[in-house]
Amino acid sequence: MRTGFFCTLAMLASALLAAAAPSRAADINLIGVFGNKATLMVDGGKPRTLSVGETTPEKMRLISVGADSAVVDFGGRRETLRLGNQRISNTRADGGTQRVMLTGDARGHFVTTVQINGVSMQFLVDTGATSVTLSAEDAKRANIAYTSGERVRTQTANGIAMAYRVTLNTVRLGEITLHNVEGIVMEGNALGRQGLLGMSFLSRTDIKREGDTLTLVKRF
Repeated sequence: MRTGFFCTLAMLASALLAAAAPSRAADINLIGVFGNKATLMVDGGKPRTLSVGETTPEKMRLISVGADSAVVDFGGRRETLRLGNQRISNTRADGGTQRVMLTGDARGHFVTTVQINGVSMQFLVDTGATSVTLSAEDAKRANIAYTSGERVRTQTANGIAMAYRVTLNTVRLGEITLHNVEGIVMEGNALGRQGLLGMSFLSRTDIKREGDTLTLVKRF
């Protein structure tokens, strides 16, 4: 009886300690809002774009999206996140924030001129692309020795294509200049006429969409 009694006490103590232990805090960043969608980063992981009502693998659910904010439910608690409220934006030498505003085309796409290693080329802003992606032809114009990079297989709209993972020295969009940005160089004609300005660039900015205007503000 005494053994059973002490075992019961031990089990009860363990349960109370577990209940009293604080839940693990998460570093959640809101890095973009797009209508009823928001792009979130949890604990510095891969950015995820969620629609209202969707849940991440970390059990964080997007409740609502505002003009520059989002409400999430994480561990039973509702939190309001705001663009840029968890990081300090870099500034230019004159003290101004590094900011770019883009206007969408008739299809709602944002196509803009980006400089890769100082060479201008056309890119489509694409939050679904993991990395800044460019063609082998554009890589050659930017003097990128891409064949020295890691050879990888990538999924495109036209099927599997071969590519190389590289590090881009500089990527500049308007006032925003980033260094050491992950890039993918595609062989063949898998990309078409434009590169993709993906999340290896975009995740280092705060992104806000209002109608046909997209605003990017450099974060780090």
